[in-house]
Amino acid sequence: MQHANEHSQVNGQSGVGALLRDWRSRRGRSQMDLALDVGVSTRHLSFIETGRSRPSPAMLEALTGALEVPLRERNRLLLVAGYAPRYTARALDDAGMQQVRNALDRLLLAHEPHPGLVLDRQWNVVLANRSATALAALLPEHLKKPDFNMFRASLHPQGLAELTENFAEWATYLLQTLRRTIVSSGDAALAALEQEVLAYPNVAALASAGRSDAHLETPLLVPCVLRLPHGRLSMFTTLTTFGTPRDITLEELSIELFYPADESTEALLRGLAA
Repeated sequence: MQHANEHSQVNGQSGVGALLRDWRSRRGRSQMDLALDVGVSTRHLSFIETGRSRPSPAMLEALTGALEVPLRERNRLLLVAGYAPRYTARALDDAGMQQVRNALDRLLLAHEPHPGLVLDRQWNVVLANRSATALAALLPEHLKKPDFNMFRASLHPQGLAELTENFAEWATYLLQTLRRTIVSSGDAALAALEQEVLAYPNVAALASAGRSDAHLETPLLVPCVLRLPHGRLSMFTTLTTFGTPRDITLEELSIELFYPADESTEALLRGLAA
């Protein structure tokens, strides 16, 4: 029994070391750079990564903090190392999240008549204001269930892509955002979603066609230009996250707010709302 426990402990140490090494490589950090950052020797960090030394919870917190590991993954590393997870993942309708939910509702309402959304870590829509809901109503049902995902809804040939006037430009921005999110989060579901959208014929055609607009003047922001039955909308977007989150749900939420890129879009949005 003692031998089995020792074997399990060694496997846990080796496992957490491999995970830490993977995150260090993902962030492009050397052992020396990371060791200096957290105040340990390179030798000690090497022992942790190879499983020869078991990191304490405090050391794991220091290393994962320096590597900007998401809270969800920090819990995973703690479990692999044999420790209890530290971070909660409360549902947005939990009583303890009421103030956060109220703030999000007020923010989306105040943003009317411009579209506003709250997204989870995989860019599924959690909350939406009336303007965003009206745009979503233009999509077929299979793109709204079981989850309304912004990457899927925006890139699918039967989704908003069909209405997007500058699809090549907007899709390039979305694909770059998706890739960055995968690298920063290590989320397997997002990686699978990337493979799905890259297989869409309209997205696949972008890579084969290449871009021929390099000679054009570069805009300040890349807008999303939609041709709707009511008129043409040109909007740019902002993404906001919570500062200093200590809960997994809060860390993974982002607020996407769309703003009119021209006066005609502003007038059209206000007219539709009225």
